[in-house]
Amino acid sequence: MIARGHGHLVGVFSLAGIRGLPKTAPYSASKAALSTFLESLHVDLSGSGVFVTDVRPGYVKTDLTAGRTYKMPMLMELSDAVDVIMRGLDARAPIVAFPKPLASALGATRILPERAYVQLARRVIAR
Repeated sequence: MIARGHGHLVGVFSLAGIRGLPKTAPYSASKAALSTFLESLHVDLSGSGVFVTDVRPGYVKTDLTAGRTYKMPMLMELSDAVDVIMRGLDARAPIVAFPKPLASALGATRILPERAYVQLARRVIAR
């Protein structure tokens, strides 16, 4: 792709990579690592004509989520998720995180002091 001067790398990970979420340590850690990997590639490939997009979906209604008993806030229909992803890819967005309210809320927690985040996560997220 670099030699051709164009291309698009896309990784589909999860909103769970934004913060360590209760009871998801291995899952959240793996998603965070992959998102950071793509972020580094985005910097390295800047100006090369190769675009990098990190897709961070929340809960999407698929066979994988069918039958789950835990809460899945803002569960999206698969077709809606595909539309969001395709719009982001067409725009060559470096990050496509959705649904927006959930992505924004999780992103906002990054500026909280760690102690405040832990208290919030225990009270709100872990419910």
